[in-house]
Amino acid sequence: QVQLVESGGGLVQAGASLRLSCAASGIIFSIFNIKTVAWYRQAPGKQRELVARITRGEGTHYADSVKGRFTISRDNAKNTVYLQMNSLKPEDTAVYYCAVSAVGGRDYWGQGTQVTASS
Repeated sequence: QVQLVESGGGLVQAGASLRLSCAASGIIFSIFNIKTVAWYRQAPGKQRELVARITRGEGTHYADSVKGRFTISRDNAKNTVYLQMNSLKPEDTAVYYCAVSAVGGRDYWGQGTQVTASS
């Protein structure tokens, strides 16, 4: 059974940094069986939106709102995806979810971690 567990969220002041981690079990991170790893977020009353993703053969993609502040990375040896978030703003406040798309079409989601940046 595939499980994704996010950690690293919390309450910080605007301008601070956080690093989110997403540890995967039940699936092996490799370029052969993982197509995309991504972070999404959902703020209260808003739709879930893509924050950043790494797609096999295409590189990284970021939402315009986080370009230059957030960095997505993956460590295949640790089966982990990271999201480094710098210069956090109040509008970054949301529940952050990691997602993995496997070759063959299966998608997996974590349970989410709350990030709150206070002004």
